Amino acid sequence: MLPEMMNAVIARQPGGPEVLASVSRPVPQPAAGEVLIRVSCAGINRPDIMQRNGMPLPPGTTDILGLEVSGTVVALGAGVEYPAIGCAVMALLNGGGYADYCVARAELCLIVPHTLPLDHAAGVPEAAFTVWHNLFELGRLQPGETVLIHGAASGVGTFAIQCAQACGAKVFATAGGADKIAALQQLGVCRAIDRHHEDFVSVIEDETQGRGVDVVLDNVGGDYVARNLSALAPGGRHVSLSFMQGAKIELDLQLVMRKGLSLTSSTLRPKSAAEKARLAQNISKHLLPLMASGKISPIIHTTLPLAQAADAHRILEANANIGKVLLQVAS
Repeated sequence: MLPEMMNAVIARQPGGPEVLASVSRPVPQPAAGEVLIRVSCAGINRPDIMQRNGMPLPPGTTDILGLEVSGTVVALGAGVEYPAIGCAVMALLNGGGYADYCVARAELCLIVPHTLPLDHAAGVPEAAFTVWHNLFELGRLQPGETVLIHGAASGVGTFAIQCAQACGAKVFATAGGADKIAALQQLGVCRAIDRHHEDFVSVIEDETQGRGVDVVLDNVGGDYVARNLSALAPGGRHVSLSFMQGAKIELDLQLVMRKGLSLTSSTLRPKSAAEKARLAQNISKHLLPLMASGKISPIIHTTLPLAQAADAHRILEANANIGKVLLQVAS
């Protein structure tokens, strides 16, 4: 028997972490093609912070925050046969994850490998969808190539490092501060670059004997983009995930043309359900076996109770995390 009401977290109004509030809401009912998940843990992501700050939501999206969860399927919408009731899943959502229960498209639920703790699985969906699409589809990273990953101590960054290494690529990574550099070294990157004290362009030039890297995965934007292009090898691919230092930039197109570079970018939330389903199929085929074998695992910085969602947001906003920040919903 499912309860009629549940606990959830919303932003009462646009603002800082203090605007997050616990509310009581009806347990959602799965529509056709959806499943109802009893949430174990929910992941914290920067789009959650953007939503809290007042970013308009796509039409029909719940005001309950949360774009990824792990948990157990407890009810099926019309037409759904799999995942079945009782399956342990990690799901990509349009919203609603900061709650006792949430609905998800059945095709966007990934089965949790037996080797991965259910709580930790909440740190997988956003990273897996982001990394697979951007690093391997748009960035076309191949075995034997080199990649530079910025913001590499983040949840996405630490996941990207492991995926790149698993495919046989050589990884350079940037982060800020001794603790983060040590964490990247523990992950086995070829060279961890402290952005506070080192110029990554010079380091890459030295480490690659002037050739540069094949792919840059960038979440900084601003003046990093021109520097990234300088650090790319001929035929290199620049993939933008976000632009924390600004979206408007100046480019030297002569450099782009001379080196034969390509620039591309992507964002996950606006993608169509069909496109997300396609990504989920590829992730299940290519990445889940690597997670099952232990070659890839989400790095968890901390897990806080759902009632401490504001503190979780503060950690992410301060860039104090190494890996994912999670909210514990069910014990």
